[in-house]
Amino acid sequence: EVQLQASGGGLVQAGGSLRLSCVASGFTFDDYAITWFRQVPGKEREGVALISRRDGATEYADSVKGRFTVSSDNAKNTVYLQTNSLKPEDTAVYYCAAGRPIFSRWTEVESWNNWGRGTQVTVSS
Repeated sequence: EVQLQASGGGLVQAGGSLRLSCVASGFTFDDYAITWFRQVPGKEREGVALISRRDGATEYADSVKGRFTVSSDNAKNTVYLQTNSLKPEDTAVYYCAAGRPIFSRWTEVESWNNWGRGTQVTVSS
């Protein structure tokens, strides 16, 4: 059974940082891409970042480029999202997901079929 667990969220002031973790189990980690999405109540889930476990390729939403970094630790089956220079508009529930999407469609929720529980990130101004 594929399981994903996101953690590391919290309350931080604008300009601060958080490191989110996504621990995966139940599947061959190296065969999948892992993504981070975020969602604000009343809005659609938004793709934030992706990392391909096969070749380490990464993708980012324009809104987080230069501030967020996605990385993985094979030995721990864990993907991280380092979030720096946080802004109030980054406030959301952050989710990780696993899948084998068409890369050009990675920001589409339908491209991912294994989702973990989210972790709340709140950035105060």
